[in-house]
Amino acid sequence: MSTSEARPLEELVDTARYPLSELGSAAGAEIVSRARRELSADGCTVLPDFIRPSLQGVLQEECSAIAPRAHFDVATVNVYNMAVDSDLPEDHPGRKAFDRGNAFVPRDRIPAGSLISRLYSHRLFQAFVARCFELEELHELDDPLSGLVLNVVEPGMEHPWHFDTNEFTVSMLTQGAHDGGTFEYCPNIRSAQDENFADVRDVLEGRGEQLTRRLPLRPGDLQLFKGRYSLHRVSPVQGQVARHSAIFAYSERPGVIGSMSRTRQLFGRVLPEHLAAEGQAVRGDRLLD
Repeated sequence: MSTSEARPLEELVDTARYPLSELGSAAGAEIVSRARRELSADGCTVLPDFIRPSLQGVLQEECSAIAPRAHFDVATVNVYNMAVDSDLPEDHPGRKAFDRGNAFVPRDRIPAGSLISRLYSHRLFQAFVARCFELEELHELDDPLSGLVLNVVEPGMEHPWHFDTNEFTVSMLTQGAHDGGTFEYCPNIRSAQDENFADVRDVLEGRGEQLTRRLPLRPGDLQLFKGRYSLHRVSPVQGQVARHSAIFAYSERPGVIGSMSRTRQLFGRVLPEHLAAEGQAVRGDRLLD
């Protein structure tokens, strides 16, 4: 049994600062209100030291132990997860290709008793995240691989510019790089109605400095992010230490399972659940990805 498995959630999370069981209190309402304001204005909010500082060493150790279980496969991608050689106009930002060198540890290789697994499945944590995003409720993905993952970016690698498939993302840095590995994003660079290809192209070609923000993150910080509309990346990791971050994937509706093509791209395999669900995905907008 790991150290975190033996502890209740209230000992893992700084509940004096983040009262998950008392969100109706003045302190709880203020935390939620601040998160909502920042998400509305910038598409991003960070809750520092969400995990108690005394346990951040455990957080790092547990995730470092499972990092070698990641599926490593450098892929050539673009920001829309489309085929790079697709029939696009010459000036289309989708023609810009990147090497995606980050890797993912899938959920079925993350111990159920680990800190990040217990946090992902805890109803108080889910209710808190839902409130921050102004949602009635959240559901864990039914996907046995992509519900909870550890994102691993080794030295010399990066997680290049991209948009998320989900409207919202919940993540936590568990180990920072000694150099590089900075989270960079362009708040609300597109909307459900407008791809805004011109600004996206400027960022990809290095002309979008005024559109880009850089976010300092520390292990144990919880990040809530609207990655569907904000272009973002993790810059190349330098030095000798990999960057690790846990990604907690939820959906507004139950039963969500990833597509076979995307699952195979990220994890190198698919399971019977993906075969059974293929072709049943429902899109909420008409954006490229």
